[in-house]
Amino acid sequence: MSSKPKESIERVAIRFCGDSGDGMQLTGTKFTESTALAGNDLSTLPDFPAEIRAPAGTLAGVSGFQIHFSSADIRTPADHPDVLVAFNPAALRANVDDVRSGGMVIVNSDAFNKKSLLRAGYSEDPLPAIRDRFRTLEIPVTSLNREAVKGLGISSREGDRSKNFFALGLMFWLYNRPMEPTLRWLAGRFKGDVLEANTRVLKAGYAFGETTEVFPSSFVVNRAKIQPGTYRNITGNTALAWGVVAAATQMKRPVFLGAYPITPASDVLHEVARYRHFGIKTFQAEDEIAAISSTIGASFAGHLAITTTSGPGMVLKQEALGLAVMTELPLVVVNIQRAGPSTGMPTKIEQTDLLMAFYGRNGESPVPVVAAATPGDCFYTVLEAFRIAVTYMTPVIMLSDSYLASSAEPWPIPEIESLRRTDVEFRTEVEGFAPYLRDPETLARPWAIPGTPGLEHRLGGLSKQDQTGNVAYDPVNNERMVELRAEKIARIANDIPPVEVFGPERGDLLLVGWGGTQGAITSAVEEAQQDGRSVSSIHLRHLNPFPGNLGEVLGNFEKILVPELNTGQLTSLLRAEFLVPAQVMSKVQGQPFLIEEIRGRIEAMTDKKKSSKKKDRK
Repeated sequence: MSSKPKESIERVAIRFCGDSGDGMQLTGTKFTESTALAGNDLSTLPDFPAEIRAPAGTLAGVSGFQIHFSSADIRTPADHPDVLVAFNPAALRANVDDVRSGGMVIVNSDAFNKKSLLRAGYSEDPLPAIRDRFRTLEIPVTSLNREAVKGLGISSREGDRSKNFFALGLMFWLYNRPMEPTLRWLAGRFKGDVLEANTRVLKAGYAFGETTEVFPSSFVVNRAKIQPGTYRNITGNTALAWGVVAAATQMKRPVFLGAYPITPASDVLHEVARYRHFGIKTFQAEDEIAAISSTIGASFAGHLAITTTSGPGMVLKQEALGLAVMTELPLVVVNIQRAGPSTGMPTKIEQTDLLMAFYGRNGESPVPVVAAATPGDCFYTVLEAFRIAVTYMTPVIMLSDSYLASSAEPWPIPEIESLRRTDVEFRTEVEGFAPYLRDPETLARPWAIPGTPGLEHRLGGLSKQDQTGNVAYDPVNNERMVELRAEKIARIANDIPPVEVFGPERGDLLLVGWGGTQGAITSAVEEAQQDGRSVSSIHLRHLNPFPGNLGEVLGNFEKILVPELNTGQLTSLLRAEFLVPAQVMSKVQGQPFLIEEIRGRIEAMTDKKKSSKKKDRK
């Protein structure tokens, strides 16, 4: 055990960065897992290029992983890292300006040669200037790694691939993280000399921290005080996949997932495919249209049906989604949004598909839209999407985004018994009923599963006569059917909880958010409230229809600000629906909001009111 002193701190944010081939995502993931086991609250932000392998040592190939962990409650991966671990000059150049003033920068000094500096765009060695701004530690990681694997039967190139574990071992020591979970993972994944190399290097990094004079002390972040329960570290895509499995248990029906691989949604298909023993069927289709078409067929046959995609795939699914609207079949379409248009920046973050979810189909074809707010909330939001779909016999769009999909947080595992309760009654066995008879409260048709006596009907995308289900071109009937389908969606507002206000229920400024912006918005509002400002916030899960009390809540505030990662899509909807002077706070940089960005806008909007009052008094 180290004899060096340990310094207690409340929180720290660390960013690992290097080439795409340096294993930064693996390093960050393993550090996150150990941090979760250590009992800290945490939030992560993986950030990597879309290219499979950009040129080594260039800015285009830089991959990063940021983790923020604390002994107190946190909601974001932090605005600025306190510690930057940079494996080469390109990683340093791409990330160093994000480090908080006076923070720590750890660099692999072996990588700072003339060739690497030129590739990164440096005309001279940047380290002298970096030393003036930050506590800079220059560690020959490559050399120390090679020394650790000396004598093993692996090539020098194979040996160099393990240098990320040297940095991981060092950070395990520096922040007193348990190393054993990673050692067990290595033993289960590798064998022979490769296992020995990674094990040696991990331990060598830990020992370097203990013995070097560079670090006079290590740091301790105490366990967070959290509600009792069983927790695990979870990403949004994993939570979403588990929600799909839970739906099969909760609603006692088989689930079918049809999907085409697309970043960042592919992991959901991979994860769900592991749970065939829960009555789950998965189908990797040849394209996006086939994926949703197979899902519609599964819904017609009585399955809980779901298809997953991202923005470009969502465009291709829209025609078939219109068929599901016309046939009034329940299914869930998950759009894990990414930066666009077209293929855009596939691994970067945006919220630019909201209006497509509302209006992306031909004809009058409204569908419910729900959005998850945190990685763990993806579990409950997909359950809510299934509940709405089968209760109202309609397709439902669930919106996530690439930030929620890949970031992680501690998640309390729900009690299994709570997933076996359901208030959903499937109207499939209706004696003497025909498929056109609607529930008087929800306006939903029965789920007319093939083979059910009395529910024979015609199926297809042509307009139907409501009383018989036969194809009809009657103009009056067509208008009535359009109004019926719209009213069915509108009535969902009677079945969703009212929006809750964070802070006073009336005041000067209200922030309205949706999706993955919740953490940054809530934290910024909380800081502003502590500063004595009259500001509150709400966060919307149900976007179509809006909660029934939303108009009343909006009317209780003088100003409304909508931070969203687009150019103002929810803002436009709120203005049109409620005639309120909502202002957009737009960001389309492929990155999430920083707390300080939103806080600055809050201060500008509230300070203006204070200064105008002073003028009035004069």
